[in-house]
Amino acid sequence: MSDKANPAASAKDIARKPRGFPDRREGLIHAQARLVETVTGVYRQWGFEALETSAFEYADALGKFLPDADRPNAGVFAIQDDDEQWMALRYDLTAPLARFVAEQGQGLGRPFRRYAAGPVWRNEKPGPGRFREFWQCDADTVGAPGFHADAEMIAMGAEALRAIGMKPGEFVIRVNTRRLLNGVLDSVGAENAGTRLAILRALDKLDRLGASGVADLLGAGRKDESGDFTKGAGLDAAAVKRVLAFAEAGAATRAVTLANLAKAAGFTEEGKAGLAELEAIALALEALGAPEDDVKIDPSVVRGLEYYTGPVFEAELLREVTGEDGKTYRIGSIGGGGRYDDLVARFTGETVPATGFSIGISRLAAALAILGEGAKLDGPVVVLNLDKDNPGLALGLAAELRRAGLRAEAYMGASGMRPQMKYADRRASPAVVIVGGDEVAKGTVTIKDLEMGALKAQAITSNEEYREARPGQIEVPRDQMVAAVRAIVEAQT
Repeated sequence: MSDKANPAASAKDIARKPRGFPDRREGLIHAQARLVETVTGVYRQWGFEALETSAFEYADALGKFLPDADRPNAGVFAIQDDDEQWMALRYDLTAPLARFVAEQGQGLGRPFRRYAAGPVWRNEKPGPGRFREFWQCDADTVGAPGFHADAEMIAMGAEALRAIGMKPGEFVIRVNTRRLLNGVLDSVGAENAGTRLAILRALDKLDRLGASGVADLLGAGRKDESGDFTKGAGLDAAAVKRVLAFAEAGAATRAVTLANLAKAAGFTEEGKAGLAELEAIALALEALGAPEDDVKIDPSVVRGLEYYTGPVFEAELLREVTGEDGKTYRIGSIGGGGRYDDLVARFTGETVPATGFSIGISRLAAALAILGEGAKLDGPVVVLNLDKDNPGLALGLAAELRRAGLRAEAYMGASGMRPQMKYADRRASPAVVIVGGDEVAKGTVTIKDLEMGALKAQAITSNEEYREARPGQIEVPRDQMVAAVRAIVEAQT
């Protein structure tokens, strides 16, 4: 009988989860936990301290994501408290920090260097790889105005990516500054806010559309492959050329890039100030030992400029993967940050210099899984239960393994050996312990190394040969069980 024919069946009876809220099983949970431990370990080594804030903040504390009175859930998930104030799940980890710093006042001491890791929630349309709940791992310095603080964030972010296993050439942190972009906009006479935004949006598409596509968007406009037309910024040919010269000023070395930028944008007051910022950051990066391959000055980085007040940086994975459709894809952005000197001022009226770096843990974990580098599952050793009438032997052996510090369980149920072995495979077990009547009589246990057995079985061509060879299987005296199992587990970690 269908649900339509059964009036008793309603939506609440259907097992389903809200869109954009992923379920996470052990592999992904372990991958995220390993990433958080590794990244925060780097943050701690650089002198940052942990801070944990509540998942909920008052909605008006979320700054640019503040819901208006008629749309309390615009961008955030909000509820009204019993005092009629709106509370919302935090949108990021930075707004709670700004609120904390403002509440603590001068008693907090500055600079205040903190790191935080945890889930954030965004009330946005979900899609492939775009969730409404995901983990971030941030580090921020509040109260340090110098550009050496921005450089420290960049170098520390690069070190964190290396710590999780990224090799030279597999990632890059791209750096730009809002003031340099403002200088370019000023130089082409873009005074209207709409025109300035159209130029920035065009620059943001340089990696996807190339110079010719961006030139169209800077000028009259562009028609895409589907026939849809996007109106351009309306710049004349000379202005388009000047903006493109700026966007394409990036070079192999920081020194050459800075020289190119000086020619393309260093002749307005804002341009000169922005160039000075990047030069100061480049000198500090050199002192910090940040490799040229890890950090690039890239004038095409324009994201987050409505939020950041100075330098802005974006971390990107450069490694490529081949999709099921045979096409090659790049993972892309997995974090970033910048300087945001106006955030605390919303609460205090006082400009407080601040800079930070954030790594998208959920996105990074998913990327590593796609690349085949997710956390390896360390399932439990499974003790097979071959005596259906008396499972006590299996229970006792599992307890003995746990007392020795090994992760272990006894199989629960009355299935035969084959289903129990399949169960162990599903659990990603390193080994199974088998004790049947023969083993009991001899005072032994049989241990099967599942990883080694699978490798050796690849060279076996017949069932008879497999039964004869018993790949990965050993028999040891009962009192040597723990040592033998431990050796197998340690060899696989």
